Amino acid sequence: MTRHNVGVVSTFQTPARSRHPEVTYVEQAQQAAVGALRAAGMRPDDVDAVVFAMAPTHFMGVADVDRWAIDHVFGTGKPFFRVHTGGSTGGSAVHAAYALVRSGMFGSVLIVGAERLDETPDAQEVLNLTFDAFYERDMPLSTNTSVGLMCSRYMSKYGITQEQLALAAVRQRGNAMRNPNAHLKGDITVEDVMASPMIAYPLKLYDICPRSSASAAMIIGNDETIAAHQTRPAYVTGIGSISDSYWLGDRMTPSARSDWAELEIAATAGWEAFRRAGITDPLGQIQVAEFYDPYTLLGYLQLEQLGFCEKGKAPLLDADGVWDMHGGAVAVNPSGGTLCSNPIGVTGLIRAIEAANQVMGTAGDIQVTGVHNAVSSALGGMAQFANFTVFGDDHR
Repeated sequence: MTRHNVGVVSTFQTPARSRHPEVTYVEQAQQAAVGALRAAGMRPDDVDAVVFAMAPTHFMGVADVDRWAIDHVFGTGKPFFRVHTGGSTGGSAVHAAYALVRSGMFGSVLIVGAERLDETPDAQEVLNLTFDAFYERDMPLSTNTSVGLMCSRYMSKYGITQEQLALAAVRQRGNAMRNPNAHLKGDITVEDVMASPMIAYPLKLYDICPRSSASAAMIIGNDETIAAHQTRPAYVTGIGSISDSYWLGDRMTPSARSDWAELEIAATAGWEAFRRAGITDPLGQIQVAEFYDPYTLLGYLQLEQLGFCEKGKAPLLDADGVWDMHGGAVAVNPSGGTLCSNPIGVTGLIRAIEAANQVMGTAGDIQVTGVHNAVSSALGGMAQFANFTVFGDDHR
């Protein structure tokens, strides 16, 4: 079977904010679709299929809103696919679209979605529906308490302090000051993070992402589409994805395959993406990493699991500037990452957009010099799903 090269033709995202009351959900999705088409110099008829990224609709209170959106994102008369894997939805949508082009089924695919997370009075209550109602939810487990337990284990195992974990928030809020699309940004200190309200020990408010509203779109295509619409594409050179069992307890037994608290699921998916992209030395070959990190710990865990450094060392290296946008060995989340913007249904797509933009040289004020390879990630379902995508300036 012939396998076709797949490259990013264009991207677009709207600024992440708490709310966007001036537009409806479908209008917000349309803004992204139109923006990506204009950036590529394409018309709706130039797109062969649409992949729609959408997490639970509980956040906005409209059931099956993807059906309402079809006309607005130019899906009428085309194959239309909705993708939903929780927080990893945006990354999964990229992988679905990649497969459609790579297989030769379609020459161009629009990936688009929107999120309005703050329209529910209690987003955390909706997120807690992830957990099993009988065995887990009444403990009470939530995303915050679960990651708090992961943090406690990590800190105890490696001797890491709360102050050292806080460095991720300090670095990324600073990076976000150059990103007009970021939700949270600012020149904060470790002391500011430590002084923010405790949410779930050891996680403070500044250790945790915001609830964001935004939309995003990416157009990918084969060599013919790229030749017609993009002179400097970001090729998708490697993907890796994996899912785990539903019940958290099943991941923590003596016979479990991995140490769940260290996010080892990321290693499986990440190294598969690296293998396909020909990446054998991540620290030497990857210039930018856009990790899905709604908590300060999670970016560090991904750096360690993907071989950028030894386990237990990522926060220590942050203090030495190793992950800085300018002058560091690898620019980690130059956009500010998920810690600064988290419109859940498209967060993984935005991570992919930011990574692709770095390779294409279109990242604006957050552009890192000399980017040949960048990696993005997305996590969902309390680490039940993980996917990674490698973008490069040359196809494989």
